[in-house]
Amino acid sequence: MTRTMTFLGQSLRRVDGRAKVTGEAKYAAEFSAPGLLHGVVVSSTVARGRIRRIDASAALAVPGVVQVFSHDNRPSMPWFDRSYRDQDSPGGSPFRPLYNDEVVYSGQPVALVVAETLEAARHAAEIVHVDYEVQSHNTSLEAARPEARKPHPGKSGFEPPPKPRGDAEQAWGEAPVRIAAEYTCPAEHHNPLEMHATTVIAEPEGKFTVYDKTQSVLNSQSYVAKIFDLSKDDVRVVSPFVGGAFGSALRPQYNLFMAVMAATELKRSVRVSLTRQQMFTFGHRPEIWQRMALACDEQGKLVSLQQEAVAATSQFEDYVEVTVNWGASLYACDNAKVGYKLAPIDTYTPLDMRAPGAVWGMHALECAMDELAFAARVDPLALRLINYAERDAAKDKPYSSKALRECYAQAAERFGWSRRSPEPRSMRDGHTLIGWGMATGVWDAMQQPARAKASLGLDGKLIVGSATADIGPGTYTVMTQIAAATMGLALEDVTFQLGDTSLPLAPLQGGSFTVSSVGSAVKKVCENLREKLLDLACKMPDSPLAGASLDEVVFVDGQVQLARDPARAVAYADAMRAGGVTALEDDVTSLPNKLKQLKYTLHTHSAVFV
Repeated sequence: MTRTMTFLGQSLRRVDGRAKVTGEAKYAAEFSAPGLLHGVVVSSTVARGRIRRIDASAALAVPGVVQVFSHDNRPSMPWFDRSYRDQDSPGGSPFRPLYNDEVVYSGQPVALVVAETLEAARHAAEIVHVDYEVQSHNTSLEAARPEARKPHPGKSGFEPPPKPRGDAEQAWGEAPVRIAAEYTCPAEHHNPLEMHATTVIAEPEGKFTVYDKTQSVLNSQSYVAKIFDLSKDDVRVVSPFVGGAFGSALRPQYNLFMAVMAATELKRSVRVSLTRQQMFTFGHRPEIWQRMALACDEQGKLVSLQQEAVAATSQFEDYVEVTVNWGASLYACDNAKVGYKLAPIDTYTPLDMRAPGAVWGMHALECAMDELAFAARVDPLALRLINYAERDAAKDKPYSSKALRECYAQAAERFGWSRRSPEPRSMRDGHTLIGWGMATGVWDAMQQPARAKASLGLDGKLIVGSATADIGPGTYTVMTQIAAATMGLALEDVTFQLGDTSLPLAPLQGGSFTVSSVGSAVKKVCENLREKLLDLACKMPDSPLAGASLDEVVFVDGQVQLARDPARAVAYADAMRAGGVTALEDDVTSLPNKLKQLKYTLHTHSAVFV
């Protein structure tokens, strides 16, 4: 067909690229309003203790300083947990900024200085004196590991580790080839290019427009409305561009709380931006310890797979990841046993970061598979093929689709894996020793409920919207591609809107499910518009499409064409005018197929060669 039907799968310039490189794109800290106040957070300098006294007298004497907020003078706040929970909250009791005199981690916000200028606020924040009663603390996973426990019952959002199958310990003890290893991985901080910030614009009649760095405007809106007892109709959250997040903006961070608190109390617009140093004072990928024990026969067939993990969490929430489940399902093995525990330490609660759980879990598993391959004198790729699972080994369910074997073959051929020497220190690039390796990748293929709306005008312009986010993967572009391809329009005739709570419901952007979720809603709403266009076209006097059904027509270049005879066509605008319609609109919800999710394991797989 024509070019308008070939957008999907094509390499295209990002539709928002020009706005980003010219500075037209505005981020959370770049919106402003007359009389905007600036807030700077004062962070705790102890890891655990109590605040004896906060002396803000010197700070308040700085010209331009409006107020210094702390637990001593903050407005009244709810005390129950549910007011502070958000869409991505783990089980436990969420952190409450400025709630009381207790310090539970180093870097905790203990005060907010608000001033007419950023410079005044920064200077004043430096001279706020905080007197602490220092208490003993532990931030060491190694020290906390002996007291590790299973996660408390409650919301975790993830499946628990699968039950053991066979007798993994006995099989390991009797196997001719076996390895055991421990892996400790440090905490990682997201640190995207754009630091976290919130700009709250005070509107008439007690309403607020909140520009927040977030992966879900709806999550931020709900959080603010619950804590500050505001109607959602009075809180509009907007986030058109996000300068990277990697999971750091899944949960509302304390800058949002601080900015809204100050704006509601002072009845003025307020901006609170975190410093680069303060980007280390909230969620992170947790530190984790793992033990792997694998065994196989002389041919490399796995006979035992054991994986044990202990991950750090905070003292107030149980942050849980799917860490050990992957190995139990990925490889065919009759004897498997995995376990997962938490070790609370005195830090902030960890937070999802780029394939949470899978990164560390697969790291340990694949390192151990390489160790086993060396011990068994089996090629690492061959070992994985020998133990290839056609079904989910943990759940004994078929995969909805699986092309991992093809990934292995194609990657190995392109990489030239057959030229690899198995002996250590046997490969060189000139005088440099080099090593070749490979690993398997896996992640969930998820879909969430999502809504999208669309409006097609007589000018042939299509506007599609959903309250999703674009933290950098190209949401604007891919949704434009889907809409343009479905409607048979040029890319420049389609506008996609996101990052606004006035738009239809969308899940938070995370887990690699935005395209499957929001993209499905976009496609569905455009298909509904196609049905309406065909109906209008068929009802036209002497219509060349009279009696045609959907499966007999195509939508190309702004026309409804008969597939077998493209000359018999009706332009979208002509069909709309004939029907007395100035705009075609629709709003639909796309839901995941629950029956499919129950029947199959939905995973994506990859093969990595380096």
